[in-house]
Amino acid sequence: MAKINSIEELCNVKAKALEAQKNQKITILVCGGTGCKSANSDLIVKNLEEELASENLADRVAVLMTGCFGFCEKGPIVKILPDNTFYTEVKPEDAKEIIQGHIVNGEKVERLLYKDQNTGESIPDSKHMNFYKKQMRIALRNCGYIDPAVIEQYIREDGYQALAKCLTTMEAKDVIQIMKDSGLRGRGGAGFPTGLKWEIASRYDADVKYVVCNADEGDPGAFMDRSILEGDPHSVVEAMAICGYAINATKGRVYIRAEYPLAITRLENAIKSAREYGLLGDNILGTDFSFDIEITFGAGAFVCGEETALLHSMEGSRGEPTTKPPFPAESGFFGKPTNVNNVETYANVAQIILKGADWYRSIGTEKSAGTKVFALAGKINNVGLIEVPMGITLREVIFDIGGGIKDGKKFKAVQTGGPSGGCLTEKDLDTPIDFDNLIAKGSMMGSGGMIVMDEESCMPAVAKFYLEFTKEESCGKCTPCRVGTTRLLELLTLICDGKGEMKHFDELRNLSQVIKDTALCGLGQTAPNPVLSTLDAFYDEYVAHVVDKKCPAGVCRKLLSYKIDVNKCKGCTLCARTCPNNAIEGKVKETHVIKDELCIKCGACMEKCKFGAISKG
Repeated sequence: MAKINSIEELCNVKAKALEAQKNQKITILVCGGTGCKSANSDLIVKNLEEELASENLADRVAVLMTGCFGFCEKGPIVKILPDNTFYTEVKPEDAKEIIQGHIVNGEKVERLLYKDQNTGESIPDSKHMNFYKKQMRIALRNCGYIDPAVIEQYIREDGYQALAKCLTTMEAKDVIQIMKDSGLRGRGGAGFPTGLKWEIASRYDADVKYVVCNADEGDPGAFMDRSILEGDPHSVVEAMAICGYAINATKGRVYIRAEYPLAITRLENAIKSAREYGLLGDNILGTDFSFDIEITFGAGAFVCGEETALLHSMEGSRGEPTTKPPFPAESGFFGKPTNVNNVETYANVAQIILKGADWYRSIGTEKSAGTKVFALAGKINNVGLIEVPMGITLREVIFDIGGGIKDGKKFKAVQTGGPSGGCLTEKDLDTPIDFDNLIAKGSMMGSGGMIVMDEESCMPAVAKFYLEFTKEESCGKCTPCRVGTTRLLELLTLICDGKGEMKHFDELRNLSQVIKDTALCGLGQTAPNPVLSTLDAFYDEYVAHVVDKKCPAGVCRKLLSYKIDVNKCKGCTLCARTCPNNAIEGKVKETHVIKDELCIKCGACMEKCKFGAISKG
């Protein structure tokens, strides 16, 4: 791999990569994200290659392991170009049929095509699927399209052209200005203007300055940053180098949780390949600009998503936040000026440089430009990773892209912003999604987790679940967070156990406000959001737990009771044989009875009953 010393040489590499792509008449793309790899997509690739070799087609058909396609609900996914045929839920043993049917005989494998959930119609092209119709991919532009292990494929898609443009035609201040003009805001949660952050960091002089990428991503159910690093790591490497040029930094660090082995492997490979081509290191592209990147592993502490806690962890200290100022731009990693952005923020940078600030500003809303990546999870039909323009409504995301609620159940709430966000309800479905609108509704954008709940979700229990998480993840440094989240959890536990009192509602609200006003960092300041939002939107449900000692959703175990309908029970004894605590008694062909004092509320009897004789209430 020869070092690239100029923009002309970079363009030559791109031309060769385009020619190589042209020579491959057909390309088979196989999802290589974590989810699909766990379902044997590696073996799918192996079997496809073996079938092609047996048919002497290896020189005409390329098989690529890519990043995530996004439609995780239907993985593993295999896509065939140039006709864009989209196969879902593919198994390794399907490889032979795909090669024989589609490649050799030119006939699509009907049974592997996506079926529209409303019409049952087969849809061979992903462009016509509701899941993709309203998406717009910028940060995810190359995920599911290129092999992330092959740098030439990234270069083929204009990779490192933005860096070359900055180094050869723009001054540092011009790079910062285009970022400011674009309106890009940080995608890690707070939404601080990216260009302004870079400008502040550029003002401080030091012998060493740092560019840091936050790849910690600790929100439950979130996998946006992981998927970008797995599917397009060079987009982050290139953007960090651009940021380095803009703020006069020579060193980069990626802080990534060690639980992301595939993302780490692909990022390490990307950094190594960029160094070999001379796109990292000394005198990049023959200029006097030098920049290199190292990786630091995190241990999965949620609080290390906060930038000062992250920097302390990188330094080898406890991952605890500190008060600001000074901000990292002035005194960050080992006291040096440091710029911190998250993975998704960096993934937008190269496209903004190449296409211009006006292009990016034209997407989204006035105060929230561009697109946002969300991880759709929970009780939704189309679980997966999506990228949509800011300003799209929650209704469009959940019911058009997400395909609505599983099993035809009723929508109840959606949690945005992870454990730091709030629960939004049916009345909020037409809210345009952007930073300010979500905050106004009592939630937040966060890093992009979006968990959907149906009618069987208990909202006090949901708030309790998130408080269990934030209490556990609190670093313990400040009393409002360390003690406050513990007290909130104790109150919620009393309510969910049927031991709550009406006075506890005021205590929840007052304590939540104190924590929000006095906690040191964003973890504590936002921890009460799930409590406040559910208490406001589902007050009657809280009252039912306290006054009626009932859980309307039938979730809170200590408020449940199981009964056997004498008119339906056949005396088959299956429930008694299933019960782990011998709480059911009765003879064969006689009505059985559940002894409440022994019942542990596990629900195993109701699941096993073949006659629908057991109910909970």
